[in-house]
Amino acid sequence: MGKPSVKGRSSSNRWSSIAMLEGDERALQHDWLSNLPDDLLLNIIERLDVADAMRTSILARRWKQIPTMLSKILIMVGSTDNVQERTCDAARANATVLGATRRLVESRIASPYTIDRLCMQFFLGNKYKKIARIVAKTIRKQKVGFAEFTILTEKESYRSSPADRFAYGRQLKKFILTCPNACPRLTRLSLENLRLLQPDLACILQLCKRLEFLRLDNCDVGYRSSLAVEHPRLRELEIVRSEFERVDLNFLPELTTLTFSFWLSLHDPLSFGYVPLLHTVSISNTCRSWHKMLKLSEFLGKATISNLHLGFEREKIWVKPEDPRELWQVFSKLRLVNLAAISEECDLMWTLFVLQGAPSLEELCIRVCDCLGVWDEEERKKLGYSEERKDAGAKWETCDFKHHKLAVLRICGFQSEVKFVDYIKTVMKAAVNLKDIYLHEKPACEEKCAYSRQQGDRFPKSRKQKICVRNSLDMHMRPLLRLHFLF
Repeated sequence: MGKPSVKGRSSSNRWSSIAMLEGDERALQHDWLSNLPDDLLLNIIERLDVADAMRTSILARRWKQIPTMLSKILIMVGSTDNVQERTCDAARANATVLGATRRLVESRIASPYTIDRLCMQFFLGNKYKKIARIVAKTIRKQKVGFAEFTILTEKESYRSSPADRFAYGRQLKKFILTCPNACPRLTRLSLENLRLLQPDLACILQLCKRLEFLRLDNCDVGYRSSLAVEHPRLRELEIVRSEFERVDLNFLPELTTLTFSFWLSLHDPLSFGYVPLLHTVSISNTCRSWHKMLKLSEFLGKATISNLHLGFEREKIWVKPEDPRELWQVFSKLRLVNLAAISEECDLMWTLFVLQGAPSLEELCIRVCDCLGVWDEEERKKLGYSEERKDAGAKWETCDFKHHKLAVLRICGFQSEVKFVDYIKTVMKAAVNLKDIYLHEKPACEEKCAYSRQQGDRFPKSRKQKICVRNSLDMHMRPLLRLHFLF
């Protein structure tokens, strides 16, 4: 039999090889995991971190060669959600990543199988150059098809000073220079707490020709700087907690999904250029007193989206209600709208401008929350939170109109109060083909929030309370309309 191709064997050949490694049938009789079909067993092992995947080789003779056959390799550090110091953990985690990658290369020296996808998560800082060199070697020798990198920093965002972010930016640049063969294979890249020079970020995007997903968390190219994004293949873009004055989406012909959250800009923080395939947009902000109220007709430009999420983080409403004629172009294809984290002190009638301006809307979700992230009055003044009512700038005069496409209305955080009942009745009157109303109890709040514990919960839970809500909504007038209570 000829020597296997260096391009890698087919998946069926991989599974046949596993079957050939079976040992004593009697020993496997009661080993349900080893008795799984070959394709399923390989699929399960490919979901493990590489360290765990390699440990499986000691379980049975049949499993010994499995790590050398994996087409998807996961090399991940531990949990990054821990708020403790990262410095010591980062050094230990990078050492683990380095060791696992080395063992991977050594175990696959004679393997004819290629790595279709290499997924890595590691820290900048300790040993990052060694990781870069071993990554370059792995890609060169193992014929890696695609790569996914999540690159973390030793300090969390709230502890990262501008100097720290600039240092991390230099380290990222050195990492890329050390393993230049990684960039052309990258399809997903997540970065945090970096400050790069504008040419450096543009160069990274240019080198990552296959990039489909990019996340920038607390990253920028200088305080109050502008960022122009252009990429022929980028599909998903997430920009979170940035200090950009403005982000211009100039040329993104494949972009379908955008997440943009928490900005400092006094003006429109985002502009939409050539984004013909964009259909899902999520925008959230904790509005301060200096933030501008945005007009969606101007802000979204020529983008025609179908799924829109706006998050207000329990603070001031930062969207200005508009005449439906101004919204027709950007809302003409809108199917789903989620208005999230609206403060409980806000009236809800202002949200009707969205319904009136989106003739194709099929589902409207309103999420109300009574929690305050910062509830101490002195602290709120210090941080620049508005002292006005949170809906002071979101006034909207309701008028009689009919909507023929809305089928679902969801209200999360519903309370048996006049404000909620009147809002639902107004929507019922306008949406002549409404089929379902879902009323959700407000979600549990973290214990640290003293503000929320002061508030009562008036969600209808008993049968009597539910009947009372049904009667308040005159449900008998709409026999085909279904009302759901979810808690």
